[in-house]
Amino acid sequence: MPPLWPARLSAAAAHALRSKLLWSALGAALMLMLLWIWLPLLLIPGTQPLTMTGGDPHLRALMRTISASESNVMRPYHVLHGGDSVGTLERHPNRCQAIGQGPNRGNCSTAAGPYQLLFGTWIELAARYHPDRTDDSLDAVGLSFSALDQDLVVHAWLADPRAWRLDIAAQLRQGRMQPVLKCLSGTWTSLGHGIEINTMSRELPGLYKRLIENELAQAADANSAVSQQRAAR
Repeated sequence: MPPLWPARLSAAAAHALRSKLLWSALGAALMLMLLWIWLPLLLIPGTQPLTMTGGDPHLRALMRTISASESNVMRPYHVLHGGDSVGTLERHPNRCQAIGQGPNRGNCSTAAGPYQLLFGTWIELAARYHPDRTDDSLDAVGLSFSALDQDLVVHAWLADPRAWRLDIAAQLRQGRMQPVLKCLSGTWTSLGHGIEINTMSRELPGLYKRLIENELAQAADANSAVSQQRAAR
C-alpha cells in the first residue's frame, strides 16, 4: 500500500493555494471599493472649499465647478495655464505660458488661478469688483491677486446680471444649470458649450449637484450658529 503523506501534502497545498487566492480576491475587491469611493476626489482635486466666506451658496458651488473644469489641481489659486504654478499672489503673475494643444495651439496664455483669468480680464474685473479698487482703473494693475481676492472678484462678477445679461444666481436656484453653462462657455471654454471641451466637461452638471448640496449644508450650519449666538445674548 503506497504511503498517504504525498496525498495529504497535496491536499494541504491545494487548501493553502485556495486560501491565498481567496484573500487576494478579497483584497482586490476592497481596493476597488475604496478606489470607487475616493475616485471623485482623485479626479477632481480642484473642488476644495473656497477661500472666501459667505456669499450665495449657488454661486459658490458654481465657482468650485468652474475651478474643477478650468484648473483641477490641489493648489488652484497658484496655478498657471499648462500646470506650472507661482509662489506669490501679490499681483496677477501675467506670465504668458505656451498653449500646447487645442484650437489655440501655438499661442500663449496669461491665464492664472482657479478661474484661469487672463491678465487683461483680471485688470478689467479688478477695476470693477476688487474690494480695494479705486476711482482710477489704472490702479487695478497693482491690486492683490490673493486667493481671497480672486474669489471675491469672481463672485461679484457672477452676481452681476448686467455683466452676463442673465441673472445667474436666479437661474441656478431654479435648477437651470445648462443655460448657465452655455452662457459662461464663451468665457470659460471648457464648460461644455465652448471650443475647448475636456474630460471634465460632461461631469459638470453632476458635480455641481454634489457641490451645491455641500454649500447649502454649510450655509445652514452657519445660519444656525448665528441664531444660537443671538439667542444666547
